[in-house]
Amino acid sequence: MFEPMSRLALGLFTGFLFGFLLQKGQVTKYRTIVGQFLLKDFTMLKVMLTAVIVGGFGVYALNSMELTALHIKPLLMGGIVLGGVIFGVGMAVLGYCPGTGVAALAEGKRDAIFGVLGMLVGAAIYAEVFPWFRDHVLTLGDYGKVTLADLTGLPALAWLAIIAVGSGLLFVALERLSPRPPQVGSAPPPASHVGKNRERASQHSRA
Repeated sequence: MFEPMSRLALGLFTGFLFGFLLQKGQVTKYRTIVGQFLLKDFTMLKVMLTAVIVGGFGVYALNSMELTALHIKPLLMGGIVLGGVIFGVGMAVLGYCPGTGVAALAEGKRDAIFGVLGMLVGAAIYAEVFPWFRDHVLTLGDYGKVTLADLTGLPALAWLAIIAVGSGLLFVALERLSPRPPQVGSAPPPASHVGKNRERASQHSRA
């Protein structure tokens, strides 16, 4: 009925580790996530793509050593589109996704309380209406359990390598195009500008 204690302890440890990495990655901050939607801060994109790549290689490495088994989810376009819209609107309004919302609440951010409560209420409502969703929504665009490797013939590791290289190039482009904030302790403005500012201030005071 219950999982072994060792497995529960492993889940607890990985959960703490995941929350720690989210906090250190600055994605438990409201401004970071909203900045992603405003295309001003790409920290969230970098963290998520990095997690996908590292997690993908890790899962296939464990699978090759027969330490885990892959459970491919079916491609259900109706559920993906509707779920993506609900998820995106909720994340844009709240400023947190489910993982970062729980981590922000553990960090002491009181605004995340409403998001976590909303997730629990939403999960309960979905559990109640799931039979209707299963019959009317999840049947739309059901392509079965397919992967990019199945559709293209390229191995899964090749796709992970493509995503990794593409993400690296994207990160480099974002670093070059994104405006850099002023650094603390940066060099003061030239003396000529300081002198001009003082002259203007003295003129205003005389006036």
